[in-house]
Amino acid sequence: MNEKLKTERMKELIEILNRAAEAYYAKDEEIMSNFEYDKLHDELVALEAETGMVLSGSPTVSVGYEAVDELPKERHERPMLSLGKTKDREELRAWLKGNPALLSWKLDGLTIVLTYVEGKLAKAVTRGNGEVGEVITNNARTFKNIPLQISYTGELILRGEAVISYSDFEKINQEIEDVESRYKNPRNLCSGSVRQLNNEITAKRNVQFYAFSLVKAEGVDFDNSREKQFDFLKKQGFSVVEYEKVTEENILECIARFEEKIEIYDIPSDGLVLSYDDIAYGQSLGRTAKFPRDSIAFKWADEIRETTLKEIEWSPSRTGLINPVAIFEPVELEGTTVSRASVHNISIMRSLKLGIGDRITVYKANMIIPQIAENLTGSGKIDIPERCPVCGQPTEIRQINDVQSLYCMNPFCDAKKIKAFTLFVSRDAMNIDGLSEATLEKFILKGFLHGFSDIFHLSQYQNEITQMEGFGEKSCQNLLDSIEKARDTSLPKLIYSLGIANIGLANAKMLCREYQYDLEKLLSADIASLSRIDGVGNVIAEAFVSYFSDEKNRKQFEKLLKEVRIAKEQVEEGSQTLAGKSFVITGSLEQFASRNELKELIEQKGGKVTGSVTGKTECLINNDSSSGSSKNKKAKELGIRILTEEQFLEEYMR
Repeated sequence: MNEKLKTERMKELIEILNRAAEAYYAKDEEIMSNFEYDKLHDELVALEAETGMVLSGSPTVSVGYEAVDELPKERHERPMLSLGKTKDREELRAWLKGNPALLSWKLDGLTIVLTYVEGKLAKAVTRGNGEVGEVITNNARTFKNIPLQISYTGELILRGEAVISYSDFEKINQEIEDVESRYKNPRNLCSGSVRQLNNEITAKRNVQFYAFSLVKAEGVDFDNSREKQFDFLKKQGFSVVEYEKVTEENILECIARFEEKIEIYDIPSDGLVLSYDDIAYGQSLGRTAKFPRDSIAFKWADEIRETTLKEIEWSPSRTGLINPVAIFEPVELEGTTVSRASVHNISIMRSLKLGIGDRITVYKANMIIPQIAENLTGSGKIDIPERCPVCGQPTEIRQINDVQSLYCMNPFCDAKKIKAFTLFVSRDAMNIDGLSEATLEKFILKGFLHGFSDIFHLSQYQNEITQMEGFGEKSCQNLLDSIEKARDTSLPKLIYSLGIANIGLANAKMLCREYQYDLEKLLSADIASLSRIDGVGNVIAEAFVSYFSDEKNRKQFEKLLKEVRIAKEQVEEGSQTLAGKSFVITGSLEQFASRNELKELIEQKGGKVTGSVTGKTECLINNDSSSGSSKNKKAKELGIRILTEEQFLEEYMR
């Protein structure tokens, strides 16, 4: 088996073994026998010994989690320069001057410098400002695909890009219920993940590393070829940025292939990089004050269309900033129809001299975000609103760092309520489909929504909604149907939907159960009585009482109560037989469709279901009491009883 096949087999074994370990320890499932696991583990150990390589994530090593107070700074041995850029394909071809080169993705993440000493990862430093970066060695050890040990034992220094894939970015964002707290793009998420003070958080983010430059490898002859440097890095276990070898004859075809692939490529990229394969030739060219001359970046040329500016829409945000948005005659750009583009602030609007009816050119920045390129007319005939288009209160132009922006000065402006409305309509709250954050912002801007109860009267704006961009008769009707369906809700969901600080759905359920779903009793409870509820505490109690002590909140809630129908919970006297008791459920069930179904039954009886076994656990419910699962082991260590479904029902549900 050659080195490449050995590396691929190691990657395969790591994936299989880690999947088996996760199933065993986290899900209490066994997808392979201990004999089979040990056999594969031994094979991996042998391959690591043969290759002298230990890949990231290998179960043969344990990466300890560590929290630090701050990331130390360190100066780079050589300054890390930016690259010169072009959008002209012919200019890129001419740049080659007859020399072969490597054309690769320009990945959009965070540049990292890795140093290996005696075959082990010794240091990882971010690019920083090019002169000084931050040391993130412990975080780098948790990256998804970097080797922790390599066969080469000399000093090795390389550069690469830390990235988070679009698919991982979507998964991470979906787990964040609060839309306002979600990450804006993979690059921001990656930057924050790589620079965490606790590397346990970094480990959960699936950060990947792609090498794009070898800086130093003592004693290795690369035959003056950058491509052979890449081959060397691959043999050491590194993922190398995807590239093609190009000449003047085939470079345009290669650019076209990359362009086709970018639509489906899972790794964020904002262009291409062209580097001479001849290392000595590239170095002989030296550098300018800003750029090295051995590489150049290629940015996709923007497709530009001419159109007419119809209006400026003033869009207030939750921070009070009022952004000008250009609305123009629809044009086709990069395969989609666009009719609006953010102008960002008053300074940009004035520099473009925008006026209604002006002829403008528009493009998509990085083939994604619509922007105005140029104003061909330059009339400058636009009035800046003196009052907020949402609340009607006075606006103010503020200048920060030479940039002028328009602000609404009303602290109670409805535009600042978007976050609250977004939570209100979310799945675990009122569960109203069709009201995304963007749609809510539009409705608030048009004055449709002021308080939560207004959502239930959107039907009066049906004609206007049907004419809005992104809506039609069918989608509008679907929204109205979803709103009608949401009128039937439960008290815990209604309480959670209000967005009271520190009160999630689980806490709302606890509060409601304690007062037998009697809203009047719940609202009249004081901090002391609420604090005594198991699992509530003083912080939650104070937040709840403070919210309903506010007259504005109370009136909003009273209006909301007139719009909804709260399902009557059947709480029989003496039915809270499990109050104060905590249970853990694991393994497959036979008499219940899912764990959630059993969990709901326990909660109806006043009990609590947690995810881990502790000394306070009443019992562990597991139909396989003899399994070697981690929860079973923990229960036996603590002397916690393990009951089957049948035993649990017989003892606690009679």
